[in-house]
Amino acid sequence: MKIQHILYGLMSCLLFTGCLKSSLLDQNPQSNVSDPDFWNSSNDARLYVNNLYQKLPDYTGFGVIANFTDDDNSDNMVGRAYNKRLNAENTLPSSGGGWAYTDWADIRNVNYFLANYSRIKDDPKNYAQYVGEAYFFRAWFYFSKLRSFGDLPWIGKPVGTSDQDIMQAPRLSRSVIVDSIVNDLDRASNLLNPKAGAEQLRIYKEVAIGLKARIALYEGTWEKYHATDEFGVKGQDGKRFLQIAADAAKQLMDAKIFSIENVGQTDGYFNLFNQLDYTSSKEVMFWRKYSFADGLTQSWARYSGGGAGRGVTKDLIDSYLCTNGKPISNNSLYKGDDSLQHVALNRDPRLAQTVYIPGRMIYTAATYPGGQARIFEFPQWGVTGDESNVTGYQLLKGHNTDYGQYDSGSPRRGTQALIYMRYGEILLIYAEAKTELGTLTQGDLDISINLLRKRVGMPDLTLGGITADPQWQFPTLTPIINEIRRERRVELGNEGFRFDDIMRWAAAERAFVNWKPKGAKWNQWASQFPKLIAGQNIPVDSKGYIEPFQKTATMSNGYKFNLKRDYLLPIPTREINLNPNLKQNPGW
Repeated sequence: MKIQHILYGLMSCLLFTGCLKSSLLDQNPQSNVSDPDFWNSSNDARLYVNNLYQKLPDYTGFGVIANFTDDDNSDNMVGRAYNKRLNAENTLPSSGGGWAYTDWADIRNVNYFLANYSRIKDDPKNYAQYVGEAYFFRAWFYFSKLRSFGDLPWIGKPVGTSDQDIMQAPRLSRSVIVDSIVNDLDRASNLLNPKAGAEQLRIYKEVAIGLKARIALYEGTWEKYHATDEFGVKGQDGKRFLQIAADAAKQLMDAKIFSIENVGQTDGYFNLFNQLDYTSSKEVMFWRKYSFADGLTQSWARYSGGGAGRGVTKDLIDSYLCTNGKPISNNSLYKGDDSLQHVALNRDPRLAQTVYIPGRMIYTAATYPGGQARIFEFPQWGVTGDESNVTGYQLLKGHNTDYGQYDSGSPRRGTQALIYMRYGEILLIYAEAKTELGTLTQGDLDISINLLRKRVGMPDLTLGGITADPQWQFPTLTPIINEIRRERRVELGNEGFRFDDIMRWAAAERAFVNWKPKGAKWNQWASQFPKLIAGQNIPVDSKGYIEPFQKTATMSNGYKFNLKRDYLLPIPTREINLNPNLKQNPGW
């Protein structure tokens, strides 16, 4: 990397200020101020960090349904086009590629804040919250870089063009980078207000602890499962970070601030993901608010009734257990795949609350034009673009059935809220970290996984009662690891975690290599769509399952993910040429 290109001009960067309305997550700067006029009060610190919230994902563009369509880069979901990274088609860029000057601007801006906030003349306790937020954001931004590139330079202060030693810095071990990220989050949690005293929509102490748990689990499992390949960390087995993850998750669990909601309620799982406001939620920890009054809206409603040009895979569908807590293999409760109704019958209720099943209400009669409810009959076939379905398993999760909460313009806009972190993830982190450490007990399961299962009425997971599954995705690993991973896949399905999970588990060989995404059986809709012919304009395999990329030449043998290269992205050649201390990622 040429830090001169990444961090050049920091001292002359704009000091951005913003207006905090009902949502601080997407406000445009209202004015610019010069440096001599800034850093006078705690409010200056507040205005500065307000703008960092804008850097969080907002999903305000077209063709997405919040983060629920993020899994289209994994074995959970596919889009209309296959994923090129999974098919080993990424190329080495000459510049940009996530490592350009502009790609490091967020970290640069945080460092500028951290170097200057002490100039404020107020009592430090008046701006401690905002300093904590800055540390949180630096951790968030660095984690994003880590997931893409692995080893990184750690830049912890503003850099000018005269700082040649830093500008020519090498990449540090990813383990060292995560130590620094964890340190930032510890600082953040010591400075941030706890949830009980936090201002609405601002980051608070427990969110920082939750992010620490998420990142530590990621790195701990990465180091464990990549220990023998090109992407591992020499001398590290991940146990240290796994313990950090378990301890951070347990800290939140012991605080008894959060809990699993809608337990035992009809559609309790489905209804967690379609709310306009999570202010009173006991499960949603961190979220974004949208508002027509503030001009902060998104267009998810345009796609959530039709598929967003994507489809859930048969691979994900097959991972759901039957209602007796056993896998579909050799299970009399499993009624096969001939129809969506059969697929969902006697299955974990989360399945029918994740994908559309005939009879599901799309919009209520009270709000849908004409006064009649719109009911799902079949997937969105016969249309093109982002309002279509790809596999026959059409995504339901994240859909709001209140047609009236959307505007009537084109494109239709809505204010359904976006979830960044929820307590269910924390419970899954705890269970997985304890399992990977080899210290999981039945008591641990009862305070984590089994609380999630109770919401939907599924039997408890018991250490001594796991039914062997001939279709386990990871047959060389223990039954409990397979079941913990299954539970994570089902509970967090299509929330954007799956690709990262496969990467950190070094599991691409099992999940991607030679894998052909499949969907539902086509024959169940053949009579309703006579112009769509199996084998012609509807690609199907020899058993009648939809195979979206059957006629794609480069996918003839399934994905070609390069196990020696594609776990990380490459550093652009320009940056390596400018900084001889940079080393390229394996395989590039």
